[in-house]
Amino acid sequence: MPRNLNSAKTQAALRTTSRISLQMLLILLMSVAVLWLVGKMWSIVWPVVIALLLTTFTWPLNNFLRRHGWRPALAATASTVLFLLIAAGTVVLIAVPVASQSGELATGVTSGIEKLRDWAAGPPLNLGDDEVAQGLQAALDRIKQSVGSIVTTALTGVGTVVNGVVTTILALFLMFFFLKDGPRFLPWLTRQLPGRLAKDIPAVTERGWDTLGSFMRSQAFVGLIDAVLIGLGLWIVGVPLVLPLAVLTFVSAFVPIIGALFAGFVAVLIALVSNGPIDALIVLAIIVAVQQLEGNVLQPIIQSRGLNLHAAVILLAVTLGGSLAGIVGSLLAVPIAAVIAVIWNYLREQLSDPAPPEPEEIAVEEAA
Repeated sequence: MPRNLNSAKTQAALRTTSRISLQMLLILLMSVAVLWLVGKMWSIVWPVVIALLLTTFTWPLNNFLRRHGWRPALAATASTVLFLLIAAGTVVLIAVPVASQSGELATGVTSGIEKLRDWAAGPPLNLGDDEVAQGLQAALDRIKQSVGSIVTTALTGVGTVVNGVVTTILALFLMFFFLKDGPRFLPWLTRQLPGRLAKDIPAVTERGWDTLGSFMRSQAFVGLIDAVLIGLGLWIVGVPLVLPLAVLTFVSAFVPIIGALFAGFVAVLIALVSNGPIDALIVLAIIVAVQQLEGNVLQPIIQSRGLNLHAAVILLAVTLGGSLAGIVGSLLAVPIAAVIAVIWNYLREQLSDPAPPEPEEIAVEEAA
């Protein structure tokens, strides 16, 4: 008898395990199908994602104006125009100082090339002018041989720029409509969904929106810390264009990995052509130290508090996103992980809630 009981328990455990495994397989297949569909519709999905990220910046102002009696269209227009003015001002803040010192930078680049040539002519390389000329001629020949691929790459780059401009314009229009009609979305969604979904989906959507706003605010705070620390280091070293470089560092913080590399490369290059190799190495050391502090300490801690995610989860999410989808994956990894955590927490709350009393129990309680 005990042997038969153990056999029944084993079979029941196997059936339960098989059922759970089948459910997990179905969830995995559904996830793959959703990702495939998103990839096919990426030209539409990407502007929507950008618009949502931009809306988190302008939503506090838009909400403030609406609470003070502004019409939705007028408040959305004012918020969008102010955002465009701030974006244009940021570009001007970077471009004007650079343009005003372009002559000095060009002279610095020329002198830097001359210094590099003199260094190459001395020990240990001892390269003469003829050898340098031969090297340049070899480079030109290689370029001529690769002219076809260069033209293809240039055309691809032009196409990428055009697509970027179209995506930006579409995202701005979508941002305006999100600001204008955003508060009407959840009531509309509630009316479209049947049964309990009319409550669950809007609740998860609202929590996901709050999480997205928290992510963007934390990212902006991290970028501000980077800009202040790197700007202070550049000012101490005596590198020109401190303010544009600080603004560039803040803006590039919203593009993980590549943004930091680009801003750091620009700062080191300007330090090299303006102050020399010693100061350029000092600037490089400052940037590496700040980026290590930001990437390994500040960003995980700040985002973990705002998103209710552990710092290790954020690091793993960024690593996985970058390996799967490059820059875009690194940018979207943390908010996607946060939204998944929101959905999981909501499901756990609903499953842990006590079941509602049956009508018979309610009738007995009322009779008592």
